[in-house]
Amino acid sequence: MQTEKSSPAPVGLAQLAREIRAWGVELGFQHVGIADADLSHAEPRLLEWLQAGFHGGMDYMAKHGVKRSRPAELVPGTLRVIAARMNYLPAAVADSWAVINAPGKAFVSRYALGRDYHKVLRRRLQRLAERIEAAAGPFNHRVFTDSAPVMEVELAAKAGLGWRGKHTLLLTREAGSYFFLGEIYTDLPLPVDSATGNHCGTCEKCIDICPTRAIVAPYRLDARRCISYLTIEHHGSIPVELRGLIGNRVYGCDDCQLVCPWNKFAHISAEPDFAVRNGLDDVTLVELFAWSEDEFHVRLLGSAIHRIGYQRWLRNLAVGLGNVPRSAPSAPQVVAALRLRSGHPSALVREHVVWALGRHGAH
Repeated sequence: MQTEKSSPAPVGLAQLAREIRAWGVELGFQHVGIADADLSHAEPRLLEWLQAGFHGGMDYMAKHGVKRSRPAELVPGTLRVIAARMNYLPAAVADSWAVINAPGKAFVSRYALGRDYHKVLRRRLQRLAERIEAAAGPFNHRVFTDSAPVMEVELAAKAGLGWRGKHTLLLTREAGSYFFLGEIYTDLPLPVDSATGNHCGTCEKCIDICPTRAIVAPYRLDARRCISYLTIEHHGSIPVELRGLIGNRVYGCDDCQLVCPWNKFAHISAEPDFAVRNGLDDVTLVELFAWSEDEFHVRLLGSAIHRIGYQRWLRNLAVGLGNVPRSAPSAPQVVAALRLRSGHPSALVREHVVWALGRHGAH
């Protein structure tokens, strides 16, 4: 005879919620909170953003529609969302502005310097779910880390982890924004945490610093202009009018975080998986552009960068090489490196190489 699963008593739920937060810290998360699954306040903004076309070529955003703002439609029975954040800033890392402003250097967003965060967070969240199951018995749940139609920032804010900054990322007074987010959707009716206030005030440094003016208004990002989107999510040719603005940012962009006053409180990550690999925090464009496809796969296997593939990697690097000043000491090496790729079998790569050579007055 099959019996229905019973939820823990209210007192048990409160104790379980406290233990979930403690277990999360034990597993390497810096903060764990619990939110209800009501995102009706955020749904109109999501639909307006999609209607404006700000999602660009990320067709899956429109395809999933309101599943993103209705957790119970994505995972039936969802009552609560356990949200967690994990710091990622490596301990030994080159100064970001120094790299961005160095002619010939390649800038890689600091979140992508180590192991792919998807794998790290999913594994930890699953271990947290297993602890919950051991304490509360079998329960319906599903783990997410930037891998499904989930409004991560909205849920994290509801769970008390911080607030949405004007650059649209989650911010906290205790740790800035250099962290990853992950979630567990669950049918356990756990007590929820209170949201925090917004502490951006009148500051608009993130809007002012954006190289491509992608933050078109506070809390409103046009992904089609965002360097992170262009160098990671965008599959085709990078719009010519934006190439010169990208500078040497070959994978992602941290400018809006670098200038944010709250990031003076950012914490260094103690997670070994996020330590710098392959010297990507301080490396030249020419050196990376010389990697063969085999080298790309061997060196970046297990990295978030690996998922964009070799062709888009070369595309991004070609743009960076095209933005090296013609007066830079490395300019002759840059031109020589570009010429070696001018006959690349990929039309996408060739197009950006030709553009870059043109920037140097070469053919």
